[in-house]
Formats: sequence, C-alpha cells, structure tokens
Amino acid sequence: MATRRTPPVVLVHDADAVHADLVTALEAADPSSRPGLQEALSVVERHRASTDEQRTARWVRRTLRDAGADPERDHVHAVRTLREAVPGLGLIAANDLVKSAGRDRP
Repeated sequence: MATRRTPPVVLVHDADAVHADLVTALEAADPSSRPGLQEALSVVERHRASTDEQRTARWVRRTLRDAGADPERDHVHAVRTLREAVPGLGLIAANDLVKSAGRDRP
C-alpha cells in the first residue's frame, strides 16, 4: 500500500513471457534470423536477472534524464520531476527514489 513514504509505483515486466516467445521463435527460425533472435534473448535474460530495485532505479534515472533533471546539480528539481511523473508520489518517497537511484548506478 502506498503511503507518503512508499511510492505508488507498480512494476510490470513481462520478461518471462517475452523470453518464452523468443525461445519458441528461435527454435523455428531460419539460420539467417538466429543471430538476431539470440541477441534479443540475451537482452531479455539480462532483464530477467534484474531485481525490482534495479528496474526502479533504471526507471528513475531514465525519467530524470528524459526530463533533463540532474539530481547531482538540482536534487529538488529531480524530486519534483518524479512527483510530476507519478501523481500521488509523496515527497519523502520521491526523495528516497532519487537518492537510491543515484546510489545504485550500474
């Protein structure tokens, strides 16, 4: 349940379904299509290995980057950007997301 401290963010990822579809496609693929499908399968496998925290941090960094918000230079603007992106996101939760995304850099 979302509170002022916890973000009302729900992560939806279909990596398992996408993985299964790619495996099926790879099994039926002609030789010229196999390298591309194998690369796509590798990408999906990397995403399947990610934790929800890593996925959230990537989303935060991408959202801030797309909005031109640099949390290192203007933390307040970064927090405001997340709160605009997720209506109902509390100040404390947005602040925590910005801080944790910076800590969890790949």
